Amino acid sequence: MNNSLAKTITKDLLDSYCRTAVPGLQYTVVDGNQAIYEYSVGWADVRDQKPMKVNTTQMAYSMTKTFTAAAILQLVERGELSLDDGINRYLQNPPYSADITIRHLISHTAGIPNPIPLRWVHMPEDHEHFDEKAALAKVLRDNPKLRSQPGERYAYSNIGYWLLGQILEGITQRPYTDYIRERVLGPLGLELHEMDFVVSDPSEHAKGYLGKYSFMNLVKGLVADRNVWGSYEGNWIQVKTNYVNGPAFGGLIGAAQAFSSFLQDQLRESSVLFSQETKQLFYTQQRNNRGEFIEMTLGWHIGELQGVRYFFKEGGGGGFHSEMRLYPTRGVASVIIVNSTELNSNKVLSSLDQAFLQ
Repeated sequence: MNNSLAKTITKDLLDSYCRTAVPGLQYTVVDGNQAIYEYSVGWADVRDQKPMKVNTTQMAYSMTKTFTAAAILQLVERGELSLDDGINRYLQNPPYSADITIRHLISHTAGIPNPIPLRWVHMPEDHEHFDEKAALAKVLRDNPKLRSQPGERYAYSNIGYWLLGQILEGITQRPYTDYIRERVLGPLGLELHEMDFVVSDPSEHAKGYLGKYSFMNLVKGLVADRNVWGSYEGNWIQVKTNYVNGPAFGGLIGAAQAFSSFLQDQLRESSVLFSQETKQLFYTQQRNNRGEFIEMTLGWHIGELQGVRYFFKEGGGGGFHSEMRLYPTRGVASVIIVNSTELNSNKVLSSLDQAFLQ
């Protein structure tokens, strides 16, 4: 399929999807040097009919975890920690088992529980004085038991990555957010108005939405704080801007365009974030205690599309959903972000990306 035809087909698919499924979306495909395709469509603000632009910021949620993993591997490269160190070396009164290692946390094999995190948020007006350590301590008290023994099996956990953020802070003696800004976003050439942990310009940030007729709207009072719910805007209910309590598991905010800068760095022969050896470690498939492969590296999940292996990270939460992918053997990467809680990102991104894999 030639590039022009791929772009035409993709535009038609995105326009159709936005008309029927989401208020607005951004989709970007890049190689190591340039944007191959970049498109935004729909509304960033349904009520005021503000269009979604390619640089409109949105909540990325769990796509943040891959950035956290990259930061931890920087510490490994500098010899400040080892992947097989027990977490009790870096956390005071460590929760759960002393057998849990850094590797377990990054690869989601620690066995740590994963309750629904939609209530683990606070409003922007409370952000300056928010006590993250107290919030984490409460979560740990409320979820004291492991789901499985460390290393036994893959079991996704937001708490595990929250702990990684605390470990990073303990080693570097600085806030997690400051470290990411300086050592990850800075080298990538990203300005804080492009990607950060707070909304720098509300006029350039999308509103998040939940479908009026969705199942989630029926149960929202059971899973999320009522302070986050705004008014109805057409077929959508607004989700007010809020910040996750643990930035290391889901705090980054940016446009698909900005996240593609991270993907491009990973597609290039040399990364600005770490050495070739560490980069290879970033993509090494992990095993459980029985030596069996899990579909996880040290920061990426592993998938396959039309026989092509890819690495991905999905993010979802109140009002937004996202996914980014790397196809190393094809030299391309993609990212999609929508301002709606509901999105089958695996299905949609697979449908879109196949046009560019050829």
